[in-house]
Amino acid sequence: MSKSEDYIYAVARIRCKEGKLFSSKNLEQMISMKDAQSVKRYLSENGWSLSSGAEDSDALTEEEKSVWVLMKDLVGDLSCFDFLRVQSDFQNLKACIKSVYSACDPTPMFVQGGTVDPAIIYKSVSDKSYGDLPDYLSGAADEAMSTLLRTGDGQLCDILIDKACLNKVYSLGKVSADEIIREYCEVFVASANIRMAVRGVKLCKSADFFMRTMAECDSLNLKSLAVAAAKGFDEICSYLSSTDYKSAVSSIKDSLTSFEKWCDNYIMQKLRSQKSDPFSIGPLVAYIIARQTEIKAVRLILTAKINDLEDSIIRERIRDMYV
Repeated sequence: MSKSEDYIYAVARIRCKEGKLFSSKNLEQMISMKDAQSVKRYLSENGWSLSSGAEDSDALTEEEKSVWVLMKDLVGDLSCFDFLRVQSDFQNLKACIKSVYSACDPTPMFVQGGTVDPAIIYKSVSDKSYGDLPDYLSGAADEAMSTLLRTGDGQLCDILIDKACLNKVYSLGKVSADEIIREYCEVFVASANIRMAVRGVKLCKSADFFMRTMAECDSLNLKSLAVAAAKGFDEICSYLSSTDYKSAVSSIKDSLTSFEKWCDNYIMQKLRSQKSDPFSIGPLVAYIIARQTEIKAVRLILTAKINDLEDSIIRERIRDMYV
């Protein structure tokens, strides 16, 4: 049986699951509810493991795990999703390095879905012996931990890990035969470079700093972006107006939060085109990202309700849904 034929069964299963995804209308219902307990009841009624007495973080973690359990059942080998999964590895690496440096428990900071057991990452960092980690992670772990111990600069440590993550995602996108994966990886890396540029402007960083911290991608000229960022915010916007990201400039001018929302919505728009192709991995990728977006939205709503934040603040940050 060909791979495309294998996907027919998997996509058929996903079609059934898509019907249970929350729409923007569902999220608006939750946003309009009076408190977190009301949101939890609504989630429970819709098949989520949250209930009025549940620990929010634990229940949402279980929802995240369920996404990968489903994909394992559908395709067996999860390596086709490594461009998504390695992001969790690098997040867990950050948690491990910070916990070892600060002598605290990293477990609450771990995220689900990575390619490496977080316990293995933690042991490697604790022992300062990285042979049990894959090459893309071991090099980043060694450099970041050594830098943190030498400088005490947690921000620089994060930058080193972030760049290693972007390089890995970019490389996975370049070798993928699937257009949606290539597109996702490109936008993921390019948007991170733009965020770095916008943040760096406020810190008056040099063009050399930007060149060292940005990761290679195809849709941006890194030298042009770095030079623009060194000159100022308006120069960044001027350069981006000549790129594929010109429609994002107004969001960037509004705020970094608005730009991040633009990026997520841009990807979601691309993913919707995958619904009509039952012969590729596209619908499965779309479903994973849709579920991750949904879980993040629920987490945001619950956190906002617990902290009595205005509904308008939630709406500003909620991303477009897949359905």
